[in-house]
Amino acid sequence: MKHISWLAVLLTATLATSAFAGTGNGAPSGAHYNLNIIGVSKAKTAPLTGSDRHTIFVALGKNASVTSRIYLTPGPFQVCDGNAFDAAFDCDGNVIAQQGAVFQLPCNTDVPADITCSNGVASASYEVWARALGTPGGTATVTTCATDPTTGEVVCSTENVLLVRRKGKSLFTNVTDELTSLLVDVNGVLTRVALFSGGFQDFFWQYDNNGLKLAQIRLYPVQ
Repeated sequence: MKHISWLAVLLTATLATSAFAGTGNGAPSGAHYNLNIIGVSKAKTAPLTGSDRHTIFVALGKNASVTSRIYLTPGPFQVCDGNAFDAAFDCDGNVIAQQGAVFQLPCNTDVPADITCSNGVASASYEVWARALGTPGGTATVTTCATDPTTGEVVCSTENVLLVRRKGKSLFTNVTDELTSLLVDVNGVLTRVALFSGGFQDFFWQYDNNGLKLAQIRLYPVQ
């Protein structure tokens, strides 16, 4: 199994330091990778590939949820394709889906998975925290999904992340398990499967948005 050195991850990502004690935003302190998912009412036309941006643009939705896909590929944290409105390109420039954004991240060895990281896949230990920002009133539901290659059917986790933008300060919550694994029925047994494992393929976050203009996700290395 290829385990990513956190030194390499930190060198290839733009890092920030949260200030838990100073701001009281609920997130842990320490170096992290920051990802912003921005809801927009008008589709982006620029390809938004081939840069070190930390933003992904998805459909906004108004008075009803609209769905975007953020495809996931293994490797150091990186936004490969920030536009969820056109073809999805991985970090090597290959088209992997007809439509969607693409985010690269390691298989997470910190998840208590029944089916752990596959041999040879890029892996690391980290936590994921998220919060809703922007105009109060918007919500978004994020669900980790994949394709079962034997049936061609999309399989989604039985758990998800509900982001709600309320008035006042928005706090981070730990969403590590929900965004880096699937909880699915395997032969009649509820099983937690790590990203890029379990025989599944084409992993993605299904982003159902109803007016949430900004979701902020932070990924923290676990030493």
